[in-house]
Amino acid sequence: IAQIKLAVFCFLRQVRERLKKDVEQLKLKNPNFRPGLVVLQVGDRDDSNLYISMKLKAAAEIGINAMHLRLPATATEEEILHSITEVNKNSSVHGLIVQLPLDSVHEIDTEKVTNSVAPEKDVDGLTSINAGKLSRGDLGNCLIPCTPNGCMELIKQTGVSVAGKRAVVIGRSKIVGAPMHDLLLWNHATVTTCHSKTVDLAAEVGRADILVVGIGKAEMVKGEWIKKGAVVIDCGINHVIDETKSSGKRVVGDVHFQSAKEQAGFITPVPGGVGPMTVAMLMANTVLSAKRFLESHQAGKWNISYTRLNLRKPVPSDIVISRSCAAKSIDSLAREVGLFSDEVELYGKTKAKVQLTIIKRLQSLPDGKYVVVTGITPTPLGEGKSTTTIGLAQAMGAHMKLNVFACVRQPSQGPTFGIKGGAAGGGYSQVIPMEEFNLHLTGDIHAITAANNLVAAAVDARIFHEATQSDKALYNRLVPLSGGERTFSPIQINRLKKLGIQKTEPSALTEEEINRFARLDIDPSSVTWQRVLDTNDRFLRKITIGQSIMKYTETTSRRGDPITTEDLGVSGALTVLMKDAIKPNLMQTLEGTPVFVHAGPFANIAHGNSSILADKIALKLVGPEGFVVTEAGFGADIGMEKFFNIKCRYSGLRPHVVVLVATIRALKMHGGGPTVTAGMPLPKEYVEENFNLLEKGCNNMRKQIENAKHFGVPVVVAVNAFKTDTEAELDLVCTLAKSAGAFDAVRCSHWAEGGAGAVALGEAVQKASSAPSNFKFLYDLDLPIADKIRIIAQKIYGADDIELLPEAQHKVALYTKQGFANLPVCMAKTHLSLSHEAEKKGVPKGFILPIRDIRASVGAGFLFPLVGTMPTIPGLPTRPCFYDIDLDPETEQVNGLF
Repeated sequence: IAQIKLAVFCFLRQVRERLKKDVEQLKLKNPNFRPGLVVLQVGDRDDSNLYISMKLKAAAEIGINAMHLRLPATATEEEILHSITEVNKNSSVHGLIVQLPLDSVHEIDTEKVTNSVAPEKDVDGLTSINAGKLSRGDLGNCLIPCTPNGCMELIKQTGVSVAGKRAVVIGRSKIVGAPMHDLLLWNHATVTTCHSKTVDLAAEVGRADILVVGIGKAEMVKGEWIKKGAVVIDCGINHVIDETKSSGKRVVGDVHFQSAKEQAGFITPVPGGVGPMTVAMLMANTVLSAKRFLESHQAGKWNISYTRLNLRKPVPSDIVISRSCAAKSIDSLAREVGLFSDEVELYGKTKAKVQLTIIKRLQSLPDGKYVVVTGITPTPLGEGKSTTTIGLAQAMGAHMKLNVFACVRQPSQGPTFGIKGGAAGGGYSQVIPMEEFNLHLTGDIHAITAANNLVAAAVDARIFHEATQSDKALYNRLVPLSGGERTFSPIQINRLKKLGIQKTEPSALTEEEINRFARLDIDPSSVTWQRVLDTNDRFLRKITIGQSIMKYTETTSRRGDPITTEDLGVSGALTVLMKDAIKPNLMQTLEGTPVFVHAGPFANIAHGNSSILADKIALKLVGPEGFVVTEAGFGADIGMEKFFNIKCRYSGLRPHVVVLVATIRALKMHGGGPTVTAGMPLPKEYVEENFNLLEKGCNNMRKQIENAKHFGVPVVVAVNAFKTDTEAELDLVCTLAKSAGAFDAVRCSHWAEGGAGAVALGEAVQKASSAPSNFKFLYDLDLPIADKIRIIAQKIYGADDIELLPEAQHKVALYTKQGFANLPVCMAKTHLSLSHEAEKKGVPKGFILPIRDIRASVGAGFLFPLVGTMPTIPGLPTRPCFYDIDLDPETEQVNGLF
């Protein structure tokens, strides 16, 4: 007996060591990965507790992250099923055991419960799906029940070949007998299953080369039944009376061990045989499930389907195209690009949010290639930058079969209902559905609006209450009595620490400390935090609080110290309001390529780029050979410059390619073409061949190529072709672009043809991404504020110099004193010209750039100078887009968006 137990022990040790090495290998491939196991128990049975402790101990020894999920005996079937569903969705769990029996005071359908476990996590192998696969011989695509699997491992350790042998299985339970029969059969044994109704059981046993017993009857099989030299596997666990034991009983198997060991060539002891092997196989199944999970969820290994476009001529309106395309369900797209179900929050069928926990899961993986799309200086004619971003993503994904993500900004209600319209792209290169993209989406902008206005209200309230109360009254209200005691909130503790007061007991503060703590002493004239609406409302410019005009984002005390939201006690509430807005939104293009939509800052008064979070997640998901195409707002002098100097500086990301978008008609305007009016026919200069205007206008493109090359990144020019453009005009622009230093220049027709019309652009971008580059920032953060502004004005805009007007000079001194001088600069200027004067097209020369004011967005991490007359609050035009927008009351379709 001792020798047999020793042999089993040695084998178990080999299994554990093998599994340990397997887990270590998994961690080497993915340092953040660890196999996960959950043991779900209902009730508190002593025998179940013993078995669970054994399983948890075995898991810990191997390196499996095991958790015991205990439900009370009062748990209902619905509660049990809910718990299993939650574990099924948890991507960090690869194995789920439902400990049987279910010790509940309620009637529970055990079959229903066990079958609710996801088959891929069913490490007990008890679901009907795994049982069905086993019965059909699909051993490589199922999880085999642990006890039969352990029995097979023990048989193999004897050195006896199963193939061709006669095997007898006594018992037909779903846990042991039935799967044991199937397992022996598919290992090529001739199998007989015996049970309580079998005639002449002893004779059947006597013919067995391999005998597996699991019928639950103590010592039923006698030694004299057994064929000489047979392999005997005893799965029984029975308690019999034994007065020699302190417990008054002992554990025996279904086989009479003493007589059987004289006949058998090998026999498993009870206890110490099949039981430990069952636990070992449970661990093996968990590791196997974890391996399969990793293999099927490799970052960059996409199994994506694309949507075929049904192109129509002439090209219909954007909304008609959007509605004509059947979008994939967003949860399907999420799975295709490697997102786990518990990392995705569905908002209907066509959009979802992505949990930020994915960042930790993917952090050790390599990034893909990073492409930023920008443009020449914009004109009212529109250059199609968003359309190019989407068209390029469709080309590289649906047509070049590369992993690609587009990352774009979330539209604001301002342009959607104002003058510009939506920002979903256009023609056959769009994000869909465009109504949801352009209207509300998942409510991020509303959350930010609410948070901003809560800060404004908090500032106003604090000024009011400090002006009307004594120190003691103010302090008592800030730290009110509750249950007869006063306590500081965590935010108030942080304020005390900031003030250098190392006290946590409200009664311990001195009068001087109470004054410092309670009074922010906000200077009303310094309050520049404004109320906001997601609408172009000029009236916001006139809002006043008392006598203080609410300007933008800087508030100080009378001593000149900056006031933070934590000083106001509102930072926690702001986090709550914006907790979902911080998560990127997942959507798709017309051709089924993935898109992250996140953040919506304007490029002329902010940085004009989508979020760093979205870009970083996308770069991991596409894998090292994939591409992330992100868009920078307005022209290269604005959005691209801020992309490099602000966004890339904070993110640490380094772009591989700049795509510069241009159009023939916009270049003609920069060459001196006549002004255009939205909705009016274009002058003939824009619809007829005109090399003189075009060549002059290409100076603007040449300057923007130069601007991109300041940062050491290859430039590919995308010339969006219109039906009025001639071949000669398109060839001229491409030739001039290359002569100006572009890596390549190609014509595109993705608006009319979808991704197929941007394949040449995709191929050029792919080649450019492998070209030598030498990325560098335009300026060093340690330079004085004025020097940073001057460098941007001279190198990017072409100005001779800058002029700091009195208010700007004051702010330079103030921000330098406050310690903000080392922040990057985010220029707020017109997007319609390289200069500060919107009407000056082309490449203006000989101008001084006036800086009328400088403001601080400290939380966002930059200072923003106001250039010339640039307004920070836009207004609606005479004829806004909302004239055309309406809802069909019968179909509930939105009409009039474009």
